[in-house]
Amino acid sequence: MLQFFATLHKELLLLLRDRGGLALLFLMPMVLVLVVSLVQNNILKATGEGSLQVLLVDNDRAEFGRRITETLRATGAVQVIDKRDGIAFTAAEARQLVAGGKYQFCLVIPEGTSEAVRRRARILARKAFGTAEAFSVSPGGGPVAVELGIYFDPAVQGVFRSVLSNALQRVVLALEIEEKAQMLAEIFPEEIESRLGGGLGLNPLPGSGGPKVTFNWQDESLLAVRERIAAGEEIVYPDAVQQNVPAWTLFGMFFIVVPLSGALIRERQEGTLQRLLTLPISPLTLLGGKLAAYVLIALVQAGLMLLVGKLVLPLFGTPVLTFGDDLPALCLLLLVCALAATGYGILIGNLVRSYEQSAMLGSVSVVVAAALGGIMVPAYAMPKAMQAVSAWSPLAWGLNGFHELFVRHGTLREIWPNIFSLLGFFAVCLTISWGLFSRRQRGGR
Repeated sequence: MLQFFATLHKELLLLLRDRGGLALLFLMPMVLVLVVSLVQNNILKATGEGSLQVLLVDNDRAEFGRRITETLRATGAVQVIDKRDGIAFTAAEARQLVAGGKYQFCLVIPEGTSEAVRRRARILARKAFGTAEAFSVSPGGGPVAVELGIYFDPAVQGVFRSVLSNALQRVVLALEIEEKAQMLAEIFPEEIESRLGGGLGLNPLPGSGGPKVTFNWQDESLLAVRERIAAGEEIVYPDAVQQNVPAWTLFGMFFIVVPLSGALIRERQEGTLQRLLTLPISPLTLLGGKLAAYVLIALVQAGLMLLVGKLVLPLFGTPVLTFGDDLPALCLLLLVCALAATGYGILIGNLVRSYEQSAMLGSVSVVVAAALGGIMVPAYAMPKAMQAVSAWSPLAWGLNGFHELFVRHGTLREIWPNIFSLLGFFAVCLTISWGLFSRRQRGGR
């Protein structure tokens, strides 16, 4: 028993001496729980009070456009934005913002919607009484349902498209029932009077030849909801492979921080780094060699994961991963992602003092950055405050670049901001690492 307590005392002393590691042991899981809980908070409320933002363009500017807008706002499923700086959006502006990924959806209410809906409701009400004219198609639109266009960013996942589509379908259904009932109430007295010869003021008796109402018209819609790609052409919706393979490829690349930082700490603790510095080789050369080795490992890792999406996953019945239309841009994006991940690993290796600290700080910080960057939950589904923080995650820059190439079929021109952001992150990491390394060398540690 004495040996047991002696061993326990020894282990506690070792833990207490590594105060930084002990603090990380308690602090990092708390940070992880806090961040992931905040990030996923709105997902659990996706079918109720949603955070999805919808740009609304009301070209109708009449009763139906106003009623659709008010009812959609009242559902609480989405946040409706119809103005910027007090000026209403045009359809072209809204579609451009959605196509560029600034917003996820825009709803366009066509001009003349109110008039067209009333005309179609009257035609269908006449059809309920079997009036022959009800089946004619007028040049002004006839019985064709008015289309409400939902333009969406193709990078939006299907569950979030369904939230908006279902909310809009409920709004349209409520308005249709109200309009059909109102129009039927207007048409019914006219039909009675026309069938009885007019002006008699008598109620028709059963079997007297009064108007008979049929209900074969009730399934015909007044308004149709149609989903479209904001960029214009109709394309296949993005699938789970296009969404998840690049996301988790990026996550895996950044996890290189654990072995890289651990290798740096072992070299420092075992004295290998000091012996290397005595050789006629500049520290920059040593750093460049280590950097190149781990960048190569990260690129091989990313290549293998992308090939899994291209060749292996289809064997299990999933769609084939498509690489977009600009392979050179994809290669450049993979390279800068590898540089950013490796630079972060070098920073962690120079920032902490023990392998335990590097393992905890490196792994948990990557998980937090992944949660903030949209790997686990899309950034547009996060609360407002978390969306602002997400914009600073290097994994968000990389993931947005992959989505631009894979899903939006962008080119190098569209991903330049992401590439510059990742290169800037890499440069900052190396600069801070070099400062920490130089200070440690001057201090003899």
